[in-house]
Amino acid sequence: MNKNAFTINNVATYVGQTVELKGWIFNLRSSGKILFLIVRDGTGFMQCVVSKAEVGDEVFDLGKSLRQESSVIIKGTIRAESRSPLGFEMDVKSLELVHLSDEFPIALKEHGVGFLMEKRHLWIRSPKQNALLRIRAVVEQGIRDFLNQQGFVLIDSPILTGSAAEGSSTLFELDYFGEKAYLSQTGQLYQEAAAMAFGKVYCFGPTFRAEKSKTRRHLTEFWMVEPEMAYVEYEENLAIQENLVYYLIQRVLKECSKELHTLERDLSKLESIQLPFPRVRYEAMLEFLNTHQRDKKWGDDITGLDETIISSHYQQPVFITHFPVENTPFYMLPDTTDTRVVLAADLMAPEGYGEIIGGSQRVHDMDQLLARIHEAGLSEETYEWYLDLRKYGSVPHSGFGMGLERFVGWMAGIDHIREAAPFPRTIEKIYP
Repeated sequence: MNKNAFTINNVATYVGQTVELKGWIFNLRSSGKILFLIVRDGTGFMQCVVSKAEVGDEVFDLGKSLRQESSVIIKGTIRAESRSPLGFEMDVKSLELVHLSDEFPIALKEHGVGFLMEKRHLWIRSPKQNALLRIRAVVEQGIRDFLNQQGFVLIDSPILTGSAAEGSSTLFELDYFGEKAYLSQTGQLYQEAAAMAFGKVYCFGPTFRAEKSKTRRHLTEFWMVEPEMAYVEYEENLAIQENLVYYLIQRVLKECSKELHTLERDLSKLESIQLPFPRVRYEAMLEFLNTHQRDKKWGDDITGLDETIISSHYQQPVFITHFPVENTPFYMLPDTTDTRVVLAADLMAPEGYGEIIGGSQRVHDMDQLLARIHEAGLSEETYEWYLDLRKYGSVPHSGFGMGLERFVGWMAGIDHIREAAPFPRTIEKIYP
């Protein structure tokens, strides 16, 4: 094999061979005439053993002079080692210094998350943060694979928009050549237009909410996948959501076992998830919350604390369905059998992780949509293009949005979703 093809993640195929490892020093310790280097190469971490008798005084002294995060090129022979967490080690033959690092600011000890977030550009080199972002990458690819296999077409929605979908109070406003524009809260309205052209579509990218929230579930910039489907109604929409979630759980369990182990995730919590997911109406959920002293009445929001109570109670993801009309965006379709509520649902993840998906059947009747826009106090002129979709071949259709960071946070079992973003944005953080 080509020695340049060696990486730590495929070390098992190189046992007995001499290879070249290009990477960085994560940790080192010495024991007399033996030096142990923990080296990372972006694909994993491996112990490299430097023997003074094997490499000579000059190379051995070079090894002892290395600092955390110094970049090196090491040549050596791979051997099996049952005592190593990886199962393999390298016996070093030569060592080349590429760059001697300054004293690394994140020492190998406990640090507060506030400090670590200030060094996020460096913190992502650590094993747990590396594992988290690898899980995120697998989830992203899994979302695309699932939807593509189901016949969805990727249609990118714009980031800059002239209209709101969720309400103007959480919009980031900016000047667009003398006109008001906003950072997109959602690509949904554009996906509805695309669904009328392609049938089943989705967008997947950053969205923005100017919520002054400091909870562990909120970011001001987060990634969301938003499928929209023509001729798909409420129940089918829920089935697609739960099938996507179940597919992603199985994929993470299969492809990220090493990363989940690094994060010390309790796998039994994920392995126990089964289809179908329970469905509980909003009204019944209020009754459940009131058994937990929440004093809820019709029309009250389900808050973050409520979500924690709900998702801590259920061992499976659970749909909360049929929310009050007055609490929901203008595009959600009222239920003809109970006009107090809309055909909408939020999917709550278990273990206290709260909402990961929100979706609904959309209003497809022109007059009904106009009435909903006026009730919401929105400008008919602003939504003229959106209303066109109800003039020219309107059909029943549905869609949903799933927050990537919330889903990854649940998979990884972390406390705050800021760690599920490579460079998170919160009300207190826009650096680095």
